[in-house]
Order: sequence, then structure tokens, then C-alpha cells
Amino acid sequence: MSSTSFFNDLLSSIAEQGRNLLDLRRERVPSGKGLGDLCEALLSQRGEASGVALARDVLTSYAGLSDAERYAFFHDLKTRFGPDVDGVAEVAAAVLKTPGEEALLRRLHALSEPRRQELIRRLNLAPGGTSALVRMRTDLLAAMRADPSLKDVDRDFEHLFSSWFNRGFLVMQRMDWSTPAAILERIIRYEAVHEISDWEDLRRRIDLPDRRIYAFFHPALVDDPLIFVEVALTRAIPEAIPPILAEERAEVSAGEATTAVFYSISNCQEGLRGISFGNFLIKQVVEELRRDLPNLKTFVTLSPVPGFRAWLSGALADPESVACAVLSPAQIEALKEAGGTAPEEGLCEPLRALCAHYLVREKKSGIRPLDPVARFHLGNGARLERINWDADPSRNGQRQSCGMMVNYLYDLGHIEKNHEAFAATGSVAAASAVSRLLKAVPEKKKAPDPVA
Repeated sequence: MSSTSFFNDLLSSIAEQGRNLLDLRRERVPSGKGLGDLCEALLSQRGEASGVALARDVLTSYAGLSDAERYAFFHDLKTRFGPDVDGVAEVAAAVLKTPGEEALLRRLHALSEPRRQELIRRLNLAPGGTSALVRMRTDLLAAMRADPSLKDVDRDFEHLFSSWFNRGFLVMQRMDWSTPAAILERIIRYEAVHEISDWEDLRRRIDLPDRRIYAFFHPALVDDPLIFVEVALTRAIPEAIPPILAEERAEVSAGEATTAVFYSISNCQEGLRGISFGNFLIKQVVEELRRDLPNLKTFVTLSPVPGFRAWLSGALADPESVACAVLSPAQIEALKEAGGTAPEEGLCEPLRALCAHYLVREKKSGIRPLDPVARFHLGNGARLERINWDADPSRNGQRQSCGMMVNYLYDLGHIEKNHEAFAATGSVAAASAVSRLLKAVPEKKKAPDPVA
């Protein structure tokens, strides 16, 4: 962290010198449009010190804009800082006449890259630039909900962030009670799956022999985790979350544990949405646990099924759906009456079967599972091991999945094979217990081929 602090101090010093060179004594830019003009100046700047000073001015001015002004700025990035279309057409024609000409190909590549990519690179040179750009993308993602055409701008942020937050730059750290309080406070705030109620709750998750938290950090965000995973060391694969989170429970010594349970994974930076860290983090944690605790034989999750109840509600509105084929009219009525509360026990087996169907057969964009958590773990090479009834009795658990949770098993001997099959065809690796549940659910009939 000290080396990063030194680097930021150095950039700040350069920025101050650049400000003196440029004599930049103007007021902060008051509008998104005016900020675009300052970005033009930054792209035309050749001096390093003055460039850093301009980059800092852009980011400082952006921070003072209103939501409407930020939207205007993003729109300016889209319309004003895209690729040079006319230049691309001209050089492309020249390439067709003289194929293989390296200078022309390099020129074509330079012109086809949106100018905003180079702008973002230069903004990143400002002190605290990386963190500021991550926050800027958070605003951009919010603006995209109202204006999807800004996706063009977001693609450039995502492209550059994928390189800047490459696995090679990330550092994994185990959190413990000696971790700086500022970081621990962020862990409490960022927990997205099972709320950490207070400091004592956090202590139970990181300061006991059978509980651990690991996080990824980036050198440019030294005190702000990117993602973290919570691990419970147990003697068996768990069927429910309350025993793991219980205040009063029998602790398991690290030497007695045979199973490592990943029961919560939280992404911390909204501005890094779509940049994958979790697969690397889980695999690195597995390797560290295997090295420290060779008695661990099983690596498994206890995961939510966040989209199941919403899918089920939609399916019950269609009399031709598989849900209506599995559930009787009385069961459907009982489920509707339950609303967001726990369904009656008699619905256990049909709902577990429908959950298996939802996870294995319901697809997004052709071959990927509809459920986001399933996409993540199955894409990492895990196996859908077990569907647990009444595993999360919390209000959120009932609202999301009728209280069900899932175990995904990371079988180290089959991870790569499962991953390759999933990537190629969307094939879901499922245990025999899940396959038996699927037998109770009729498969959807394929639509007939259109008549020529």
C-alpha cells in the first residue's frame, strides 16, 4: 500500500506542476457540454505534466456535475468521441487496394478505435483516476437504464477495465480481526447475500477457526475490495444457512473439517459490473485452503436461487407451462395464497422438481441458464449437486426462491471438463439426485419447424 501511496503522491505532484505550466486558474467546468471541450483539450495535449493536470481537472469537474449534466456528458462521449468513420472508410479502401501494407493496417486500427478509449486512458493518469473512473461507470450504468444507446460508451469502459483489472493485477488477502477497520466497514456494507448486522456478527464470520473471508484487491484501490467470499469449514455439505450464521453453535476445529462451504460471494464495485473476478477468487481460495488444510476433501457452495420465484410466478400465469403441469390446481392456489411467505410442506417435492427444471432447462440467450448464480458456478465448472428445501427462511429467501438454496460442488477432478462442456453447449453437470427430480417435470415441446 505504501508504494501505491507514493505513486499517487507523485502523480499529484506532476499534476500541480502541470497546472502551473498551463496556468489553469479557471473555475470548474459548469456543464457536461463544457466538460467535453476540456476532454478535447486533454486528447490534444502532448506534455505529460499538463496532461495529468488536465485529467485531474476533468475528473474533479465531473464530480461536481448534476445527474442531468452527467447524462449530457455521457451523450457527448457517445456522439463526439467515437471512431473516425470517414477516416476508417478512406483507409479501408486503401487497404483493399494494397492488402498487407502494415502501415495502413496500423492506421486503420488507430482510426477504428473510439477516441473515448484514449480519453479514458488519459483520465486514468490523474491521481485517484482509476477509482474515479469506476465511480463514473457506476453513473453510466444508471444512465443506461433510461438511454440504452449509451451502451456504446459502456463497451469502451468495459473493454479497458477488463485489461486494467486483469487477474494478474489482483491480490488476494484473507480478512481477519487485524485488517484495517476501514476495510472491515466496507465488508459489512458490501455484503450482498446474507446481511452482516454489526461488528459482532462480522467477528463470527472472520475471527473463528471455522470461518474465513477472502477478498481480491487491486493496486489502484488498495483499501477497497473488489469482491469477497465467505467460507465456512464444516464436517458435511450443509442443507441450510441458519446453522452457518447462528450466533450460538458448536465450532469445528480447522483440523476436524472435511468440507469448505462458500456461502456468500459479494461483488463490491457496481462500476466493475461485467468484469469477472469470482471464478479466479474461488479457485485461488480452494488452492490456499488445500495447502493450509489438506484434510479438506469437499469444496461446495450454499447458494441462493434469486430468480426462481419470479420465474415460477410467470409460469403459473400460463396454463400450458410446465409449472401448471406439475402442480395441481389446489397446490397452485395454495402457492398463490402464500404470497412471499413460506409455502406449505406439501409443496416441497414439486417445488424442488420445478427448481431443478428452472436451473437446468430454463435458458437465457439460447444455451445459458436463466439463473445468474447458476450461470456463474456452472460456468466455473461446478456441478449442480443438491436442491435444499427450507434452507433460507428469511424474508429475502422466501421472496427469491420459496426458501430453497442450492449446493454447487467443485469437484477438482472434473472442473475443467464441466467448464468446457458448459462453454461449448450449455450442458449442465448435475448430480443423480437432481436428475431424479427432473423426471417429475415434462420437458418443453419444441416448436415445429416452419413450413417452407
